[in-house]
Order: sequence, then structure tokens, then C-alpha cells
Amino acid sequence: MPSTDVAPASDVVAAFAQGQELAVWRSEAGSPQVWENRCPHRSVRLTLGQVVDGRLSCAYHGWSYAADSAQCERIPAHPDRTPPANLCVKTFACAERGGIVWARLDSPEAPATEPPLHPLPEGWQALRTLSVRASATATRLALAQFGWQRDGGDVLWLGALDGQPAQALLLEAQPELTMLHLRCETHSDLRARHAAARQLRAQIEAVNGGKP
Repeated sequence: MPSTDVAPASDVVAAFAQGQELAVWRSEAGSPQVWENRCPHRSVRLTLGQVVDGRLSCAYHGWSYAADSAQCERIPAHPDRTPPANLCVKTFACAERGGIVWARLDSPEAPATEPPLHPLPEGWQALRTLSVRASATATRLALAQFGWQRDGGDVLWLGALDGQPAQALLLEAQPELTMLHLRCETHSDLRARHAAARQLRAQIEAVNGGKP
């Protein structure tokens, strides 16, 4: 998710990664939090809640969970009772690199490796994020068909928008939904880049729609 989509101590943002529904927010200190989008009390989506006094508060009964530890610290119906120590939201390790909040779903521990991302080249900026109605595999095949090339693994792709250099970060959100975070040179004609980005999405979806 683009860093700019997650404001400090503000709303809770919904996200998906590999089919996992996530609640993304920032602590008062500014550190990103990537949690399972489910309150352990009644399984209500945490994205319906809000950040109150530096804690994520569920919209249903107001149970509040601390940043970083995700431990329940307040139950409004029992203000004098200390919540059990094991009453926590499931969390995922995350890191913020290159203007993107990255989550790692296979471990709650700190990531052992850096996210698969090179820093933005000097004079470049984030353009926009596209949601593409196609699987990650179909999107990769379409990008290759349209002349984009992998830079290392499957995440970072190099190509062009309206004839100008561009980068795409390809992330699987759901089995048939892929997110493309596009980046380009700051001095580019952004209106033309946006139009080219929309065309790229239409082309990918058209190719995917033609598959059996």
C-alpha cells in the first residue's frame, strides 16, 4: 500500500494481500501497523473502527488495542478490569520502503530480509495505484507481452507509459485482483501518464478476459 494512503493516528485502511484481509493504520509515533481485519471479540472488521488515543478501537463494543503489541488495553463495558494478556489481534510483520508499506504474511516476527524493492530513482515519484481484475500470473504474462521486463523477481517491472520510462510494483491482492503501483519521472506529463496507465489496465484485463 502507498505510504500516503496511511495517515498517522487517523482512519483504518482496508487492504488485501494474497487473499488475506488486512487492517492498516499508523501509530501516533508514525509506525505502520498491519493487522488481521478482525476483532477477536466478535470478529467485526477493524476497518470499521478508528484510532483513539493512539489505540485501534473496534466499532462494535469499543474494545481498544495497542499499537505494535496489538494487545487489548481497554474494554469500555468493564473499565476497571484489566484485559487478559493473551487477548490480542493477529498481526503481520511490516516495513516501509520506497514510499510503500510492505506486509509479510508468513511470520509475525520482524522481516529477515528487505522488501524486494529498489529505491525510487532520483527525480521519480509515485504516479498511481491500479487495481487490475486479473490474477497476478495473468498480469505478469500480459506485462511481458506488452514489453515490460522483470527487474530481478516477480515484483518490480520496468517498462514505459506513453513512451516514457516507468516502473510497476506488482502485488497479488486476491486470486483475481492484482495491484500495480506505478512510478514515473517527476517532470513527466502526468495527465498523459495517467491516461496511459488506464490504457495499460484495460489491455491487461482484455488479455485476461480472452483466456478460457
